[in-house]
Amino acid sequence: MLNLKTAGIALALALSPLSFAQAHDIKLGEVSISNAWTRATPPKAKAGGGFLTITNGGSQAVVLKSAASDVAKRTEIHEMAVTDGIMKMREMKDGLSIAPGETLELKPGGYHVMFMGIHEAFTEGETVSVTLMFEPGGPVDVQMPVHKMGVKSAMKHHSTH
Repeated sequence: MLNLKTAGIALALALSPLSFAQAHDIKLGEVSISNAWTRATPPKAKAGGGFLTITNGGSQAVVLKSAASDVAKRTEIHEMAVTDGIMKMREMKDGLSIAPGETLELKPGGYHVMFMGIHEAFTEGETVSVTLMFEPGGPVDVQMPVHKMGVKSAMKHHSTH
């Protein structure tokens, strides 16, 4: 009976959201994409943000040029910054460059994927699909698990369960 209980716990851990996120790490040549996630939005929200970590293990810079998704009218790479006490959000029209050996984290309060004109609210437990365009490298499809509304990071979300 103890072995069955242990197997049940192992299965529950294997199916947990943390394992789900780790199981969907993506490799595009020398570029690794990990910790992709988004958060639930209120029912009438018009926008949502997507977050992930990009590591360039190669010998040349790569640029995250753009993003596209069927969940919104427009999907862009954005930066949020506070200048003189005023929050400003802007599209990164030239994309984001990741130098060789560097890691770039797209996170709340900084760089992020911006879903504008979302067709329906993001619901906790579901997944949002986005295609990221890299230069060089081309497109890569990423699945972003939807976490609880308002969480600041995927890891904090997981530690509350």
